[in-house]
Amino acid sequence: MVSAAPPVRLYAAAAKPANRSSKNTKQEETKKKQVPRRRPLMAKPVDDVYLTWHYERPSYEVEKAVGMLKKFQELDFTYPKQFVYINVFLDMALQKKKKVEPFTSTVLLPHRFSDQTNKVLVFTENEQEAEIARENGAAVVGGVELIKWILEDEIQVDSYIAVPEIMPKLIPLRSKLKQKYPNTKRNSLGHDIPKMLQFYRDGLGYAVQDECVIKTRIARLDMPTEQIIANLKTVINDICTFKPLTYGPFVKSLVIRSSTSEGLLLHLGGLLPQVEKVEEKEGAEGDEEKRIPESAST
Repeated sequence: MVSAAPPVRLYAAAAKPANRSSKNTKQEETKKKQVPRRRPLMAKPVDDVYLTWHYERPSYEVEKAVGMLKKFQELDFTYPKQFVYINVFLDMALQKKKKVEPFTSTVLLPHRFSDQTNKVLVFTENEQEAEIARENGAAVVGGVELIKWILEDEIQVDSYIAVPEIMPKLIPLRSKLKQKYPNTKRNSLGHDIPKMLQFYRDGLGYAVQDECVIKTRIARLDMPTEQIIANLKTVINDICTFKPLTYGPFVKSLVIRSSTSEGLLLHLGGLLPQVEKVEEKEGAEGDEEKRIPESAST
């Protein structure tokens, strides 16, 4: 038997020609997937009936927006004492990759709109201070014996305040209470128990949700327009304290609504605190100082 060895190929195999049809089909598919460009939104509609997505969302002055909410209630025959809410959208960015951490706060409004008060717990081991706390409306008063009940969620209140002497014993609650942990910056740590209790029992608490949104109620719709606006400005000013004004506006947009109405976008002019132009003031003072000796010499 003679075995014939396969012939040895001394040259490279020819490359297969590119399939042009497949390339063309891929290019056609990508063209089909491309989303058509949207036309730029127009500012104001001309007719009474129009497609809302073709126009920019209108913004209103706060006085006009509150008046519209009151008018909606009259036309719809809804509850006149319904709550007024605001949705505040924030720019949490700082320099580079840093950003403002989500926060909670309590603010005392100039005009109360609810008879309900918040439940406040007072930490103290002094019997006289405990008696003062009870007389001023504290929901719970006690010392270290409350730690176990708080960790097991047997005690739940809206706010916690404490005197400085007991703070070293409250360290086990730091991770549990988080931003509600008593501290001087939030006016929840000190010796003036009646003042702290009034602030947290009557104050409006709010928190950042979804990393950049604050949703809270600020008034009732039957209140005078001036009082609703005063409460709104108080909340906005308190929110803006959590980011230095030098980084630009903290509030990106602001929406106001009632319990039964649509949301109205507010014009931010006059609602946000402004950065004082310190450099211009210093320059003006310097110019005045230069003028004084010149006038004296003449």
